Amino acid sequence: MIDIQPLAILREIDRTGSLTQAADQLHLTQSAVSHAIRRFEERHGVKLWQREGHKLRLTLTGEYLLGLAMRVLPQLEHGATVLEDYARGRRGAIRVGMECHPCQDWLMRVVDPFLAQWPDVDLDVTTAFQFGGLAALLNHEIDILVTPDPIERPGLEYTPVFDYELVLAVAETHPLAQKQRAEPEDLAGETLITYPISRERLDIYTQFLVPAHALPRRHRTVETTDLMLRLVASGRAVSATPDWLLRDADRVKGVRLGKGIAKSIHLGHRTGQSASYLDGFIDLARNVRI
Repeated sequence: MIDIQPLAILREIDRTGSLTQAADQLHLTQSAVSHAIRRFEERHGVKLWQREGHKLRLTLTGEYLLGLAMRVLPQLEHGATVLEDYARGRRGAIRVGMECHPCQDWLMRVVDPFLAQWPDVDLDVTTAFQFGGLAALLNHEIDILVTPDPIERPGLEYTPVFDYELVLAVAETHPLAQKQRAEPEDLAGETLITYPISRERLDIYTQFLVPAHALPRRHRTVETTDLMLRLVASGRAVSATPDWLLRDADRVKGVRLGKGIAKSIHLGHRTGQSASYLDGFIDLARNVRI
């Protein structure tokens, strides 16, 4: 059986970059940390790290155990939280992961009635994943994944909650605002703004630009929808945006991308999850309109 403490030590060293700081975070002395690692190495006949001056370099064994720690420890920590919830009389907790940057406002319309209906259920929302949203769902780090790009995997189910169209957001004074639809070559002289997501997961690339062997003049990213729309309204850039975001946008117009890019937001969850509050969350999400 693998002890948990060495895994926690490796994770903290990776987080802090220092054996001393890792010891502080774990409320241990540096000698206690070194002793725990040495005892683990002697027990299993392996070496976890090598010293290079004042730095530590993980061996292949250490790298493997660090990856194991990143997968296992969040589940154990969540298990401790669940046990604490049971001890305090709570009925459960939901952790929602977001892969849809502009869905925050919609999600809040789900959260408010959910909290009112389920006062004893804790709820947490995160957009930060160590291994991505799908891996976080499979590894039990989250319970529900809000995503526009469902990826089928054994043990997962997806519930569609609403449909939308991805459009090109342009300033009302932009020449493209007068067109019925934009073509890939129309972006050749434009600055394209997107959320900070890899191109392989951006529909504007995978479904529009790349098949036509076209690219924008420049591609930049921003974190927030508000800044994105302000930059578009100023005429400095264009952006591929869900059509619902433009309904109340000032000085911005949506133009269809080619023949249209239809999308749906899905809620991913693990098969066999039977908690009534999870079903309640999904039912509320299906009835909240954007």
